[in-house]
Amino acid sequence: MKTTINEEAGKIKVALNGELDTVASREAEKDFDPLMNAHDKEIDIDCSQLNYISSSGLRLFLSLLKKCKANNSTLNLLNMNDNIKKVFSMTGFSSLFNIG
Repeated sequence: MKTTINEEAGKIKVALNGELDTVASREAEKDFDPLMNAHDKEIDIDCSQLNYISSSGLRLFLSLLKKCKANNSTLNLLNMNDNIKKVFSMTGFSSLFNIG
């Protein structure tokens, strides 16, 4: 999986491309480190190119959400395909996240 992170005008934009499986989640956790330490920021994660998410990927998103709340940051998950939305819905995660 490829993770691209850019910051502009106080907003952090992240693009995910590929599959967020167990192996990719370990790498993505390192990539997400700047997001975990962002204070008072709006973080938009573009999921339009995210093809698959495992339970490890869900755990990573949940960890990021908790850190964002503790750091007074906002996390938005954008452009999810129907399969990813279904996973979030079935697990109850859709009620936890700002999904757009």
